Amino acid sequence: MSPRHGSGCLFCRIAKGELPSHPVYEGERLYAFLDINPIRPGHVQIIPREHFAYFDDLPADLAAEILQLGQKLSKVLKAQYGVKRVAFLFTGGDVPHAHAHLVPMVEGTDITSRRYIAEEQLTFRPTPRVPDEELAKTAGTIRASLDAS
Repeated sequence: MSPRHGSGCLFCRIAKGELPSHPVYEGERLYAFLDINPIRPGHVQIIPREHFAYFDDLPADLAAEILQLGQKLSKVLKAQYGVKRVAFLFTGGDVPHAHAHLVPMVEGTDITSRRYIAEEQLTFRPTPRVPDEELAKTAGTIRASLDAS
């Protein structure tokens, strides 16, 4: 099967428990877990359990459910990381499975567009892979706060 669909899809495999992850939320239709290469600590991804390649393929009610979970998680992440804003965005350039990112915003440049950057030459580096022990601890703390909210 194509990596864009079903059993070959990275996020489908994560949602089915076939690949390890650090969940912060597990529902009937949605699964949220920590990004292993976070922009900031607490960077969460929300995915539908059912495969939809891109966010515009999502049924409206499922997109709304993702947004509602994002709002709940945002409140938890703000409190946990002491930030005023949590970015919520649908991307899709990396894994063709609809997913939303929540990133605690420490700096205004944590999520930005090239159009806002004045310098012509920028250099970038990959975000570091966080050790599983640290991810497990963070996921547990977020889950506990989410359950309490």
